Amino acid sequence: MQQIEPAESDRLVSSRRGSLRRIKALIFKEVYQIRRDPSTFLICFFLPLLLMFIYGFGVSLDMDKLRVGVVLEDTAPDAQSFAESLIDSKYFNVRIERDRRFFYDDMIRGTVRGIVVIPQNFSAFRFRQDEVAPIQVIADGSEPNTANFVQNYVQGAWSNFLQQEAISFDLKGLPLVIPQPRFWYNEELESRNFLIPGSLAIIMTLIGTLLTALVISREWERGTMEALMATPVGILEIIIAKMIPYFFLGMFSMSICVIIAVFFYDVPFRGSFVIFAGVASIFLLTALGTGLLISTVARNQFVAAQLAMVAAFLPSFILSGFIFEIGSMPWMIQMVTHFIPARYFVSLLQTFFLVGNVWTLIIPNSIAMILLGSIIYIITSLKTAKRLD
Repeated sequence: MQQIEPAESDRLVSSRRGSLRRIKALIFKEVYQIRRDPSTFLICFFLPLLLMFIYGFGVSLDMDKLRVGVVLEDTAPDAQSFAESLIDSKYFNVRIERDRRFFYDDMIRGTVRGIVVIPQNFSAFRFRQDEVAPIQVIADGSEPNTANFVQNYVQGAWSNFLQQEAISFDLKGLPLVIPQPRFWYNEELESRNFLIPGSLAIIMTLIGTLLTALVISREWERGTMEALMATPVGILEIIIAKMIPYFFLGMFSMSICVIIAVFFYDVPFRGSFVIFAGVASIFLLTALGTGLLISTVARNQFVAAQLAMVAAFLPSFILSGFIFEIGSMPWMIQMVTHFIPARYFVSLLQTFFLVGNVWTLIIPNSIAMILLGSIIYIITSLKTAKRLD
């Protein structure tokens, strides 16, 4: 074994101490710079609040109070009873007319999303065993999702109406077995309960990337990075010193978002906060590393902001499963999603909030984020050089 002379050992200890002192000094420099720079506080505090407000109130997959027109061609009690069931539904905002032509212009303008026609012979069927009363549903096909909502909601209202009629009049031939569906993890079927946890991944991606990308590019613009490159500080020391202050700022922003989600939007949290903090730390370090990688090629804030949007925010928003189901994507796009860290964090967030600590999901997704983060930091350290060209 190679013997280390006492003098050489002292030099190694002195070098390590000098490195720690340099890292400590750089961290203090970053803290003072954060205190003097109001834009950092806007990114850490104002931006999360704004995005939580937008995602909480502006993004929803639930359709309530759909404006529909009901054409009541049959005025018998049965037809009026079904029309009343549509009026009482929370999903519809109903206007009743006797002629469907009253709604044609409204549907063209988009003020009415669907037309439900109750025909003249509706009550003549009296729900006979071998026949079904005809109901026509006309929906605006220019918005397929809304058209599907109109169709499905009317079908649901019709099924409930049949059940009530069967119970009230003891009609023969109608199924009296009423199914009681059970939904796991999101019993209220509120889209907010899985959209808001998923939005935390998008928010942290944007904040973590902007924090490091914009700050370092700003230093290049102001000339402070050139002065830093002229010092004995190493590349690894610069990366560590840049990461630590913004890591704590990012975790503070994450804490604010979680508090808003749980106490303001009433989203349940069923996991462990300690385990969640560890998983969030892994993802935030990956996002901060992405910002550092962007800063190696962008030396002005405008280019850094554009790259952060194109390389981090948009892929995370579209390919993470936050809104668009990954399983419904083409297989080539599904393969690309495996290289998006937000894909794994969105799954973990929804698990922590709606299910709990599911280790069969936590462990593999965390390992995937660690691997992606390691690759990002390795590329960053290789691309970062202490030169000014």
